[in-house]
Amino acid sequence: MNSTFSVADHAHMARALQLAARGLFTTSPNPRVGCVIVKDDRIIGEGWHERAGTPHAEIHALKAAGDAARGATVYVTLEPCSHHGRTPPCAEALVNAGVARVVAAMSDPNPLVAGGGIDMLTLAGIDAAIGLMETEARALNPGFISRMTRRRPWIRLKTASTLDGKTALANGSSQWITGEAARADVQRLRARACAILTGSGTVLADDPRMNVRDFDTGRQPLRVVVDSSLHTPADAAILPALLACHHADPVTRATLEAAGAEVVELPGAGGRVDLAALLTLLAQRGVNEVHVEAGAALNGALLAAGLVDEWVAYLAPMAVGDDARGLFAQPPLVSLADAARFKLADVRQIGGDLRLTLRRA
Repeated sequence: MNSTFSVADHAHMARALQLAARGLFTTSPNPRVGCVIVKDDRIIGEGWHERAGTPHAEIHALKAAGDAARGATVYVTLEPCSHHGRTPPCAEALVNAGVARVVAAMSDPNPLVAGGGIDMLTLAGIDAAIGLMETEARALNPGFISRMTRRRPWIRLKTASTLDGKTALANGSSQWITGEAARADVQRLRARACAILTGSGTVLADDPRMNVRDFDTGRQPLRVVVDSSLHTPADAAILPALLACHHADPVTRATLEAAGAEVVELPGAGGRVDLAALLTLLAQRGVNEVHVEAGAALNGALLAAGLVDEWVAYLAPMAVGDDARGLFAQPPLVSLADAARFKLADVRQIGGDLRLTLRRA
């Protein structure tokens, strides 16, 4: 396979990545994919995957190109699929269209594909190359990649705090630490997620809806509450939701189920919910990205278990002192070597606040 890419190759793949990003809020549980078809240095077809169960990016692009696709070069952000799922295989469609060359940004981590698409193209005599702008392509689909390779979703933890790391005053007052622009930005994070995870403490304290507002995504993420002892009220605004508990009293379970909850017992140590088992369950249901908005207890438990992949920290330019509530409830550390460490991936100003995006080191 050819591994030398030209300036034009980079430009066309960059366009395909732009198209893929249009599906940021809509493709779940499928990956975000874009495709560009080029012939005689001219784009003759474009497409992107819009929703699960609808045609893939390559099919849209082939339809736009028509018969002109014969002998053309195809740029696609993910290896074309080679299996029959809810739609026919894209690699087969490319072969039938008579394209001459296919450049994929990355291999498909789905075990049902995993190189099968490239192999199908190569066996048909098509020049197939892979690896162009792979880093950018992987950044579009961290959840899909995680679900396919680790059998669990990508966990994105969102926090909003003062500069001295406090989320609320000692009396619980927290509205508002960050400004309107930062809160609107959080809606984008929620919209791209497949599930929104919180704890029963947040439900009892704030009665949040934990839904997506101001974005027409055509769907709402699954709402999930970690609630070891099923304290969530039947009239909680977050319902219907999945409630993960340690054990479920039959009467309480029946009451919550009548209110629209799905109750799942996932017993862990110390009377708590087995968080790893919860993530496995969510992956089995096609959840790629989990957005976490929770209190210090659940934040600390996820951090201690090594389950936080990405931390989006909104920082407001204020300080409220030591008595205010912190971000993570954890046992005291005796060595800095035991601290959870992250790498800074992005810093930008959102209104009057800072947004730090960090990835697990």
